[in-house]
Amino acid sequence: MTELNMIYDTDCVDGMAGLPAGSVDVIVTSPPYNIGKAYTTYDDTIPRNTYLKWMRTVAAESLRVLSDQGSFYLNVGGSLKDPWIPIDVAQTFREQGFVLQNMIHWIKSIALPEEGVAAGHYKPINSKRYHNDCHEFIFHFTKKGAVEIDRLANGVPYQDKSNVNRWGGEKRDIRDRGNTWFIPYETIRESRPHPATFPVQLPMMCIKDHGLENCRLVMDPFMGIGNTAVAAIRLGIPFIGFEIDECYRNIANARAAAEMYAVKGDDRDVESRT
Repeated sequence: MTELNMIYDTDCVDGMAGLPAGSVDVIVTSPPYNIGKAYTTYDDTIPRNTYLKWMRTVAAESLRVLSDQGSFYLNVGGSLKDPWIPIDVAQTFREQGFVLQNMIHWIKSIALPEEGVAAGHYKPINSKRYHNDCHEFIFHFTKKGAVEIDRLANGVPYQDKSNVNRWGGEKRDIRDRGNTWFIPYETIRESRPHPATFPVQLPMMCIKDHGLENCRLVMDPFMGIGNTAVAAIRLGIPFIGFEIDECYRNIANARAAAEMYAVKGDDRDVESRT
């Protein structure tokens, strides 16, 4: 059995081949979108047919290692010129036997004109044809489409408190967030170490959505700089990941180690103060 809480220098398909069938309860990942991102080593401009063939292989091996009651949260975006990319990728997972149980929309930026509020961040464009892209998909795949999730784990309070007692079930001031998740990027002034990574809050919400009590192991086949690992550590769930880029993998392992150190409650400055 591969050691847990590690990010391995292994192609994800080869890495998953070394895992027992049904051993992973939650997969959260964001593969390359094949839109020309400037990764350190990976070529993000391969032919579309080659790219989708690769995604089918990833999907097939992911289906094998996912438990029968497991969840796969696949974050995929496209480009303004090619918005079909996420749909095409999702179709490859459908072809391999996955069922699309929920289609979640990751909202990066939103404007509420009546309140005069604009929140979040997006990369501005100068175009007479397209709107700024403020959203990506999170496809929630399962094996049968019947996995019970923790709908209130990411719940929000009722705005109108009269609704607390209006509906059936528990009389609690919390409701399902729904399938639109506003998760803004943190503002970063310095250069990013990775050109396309999601915020730590995204995998945390996915893992919680599946249900912590039903999660023995989290996996990210495309670990990048380790945000899924950080999320799993913060939630107390073992993880495993794969990342072939040495630069990203080193950053991910360092971040995971630092997070585990912090979670243990150790104080790095104790020795220097005594």
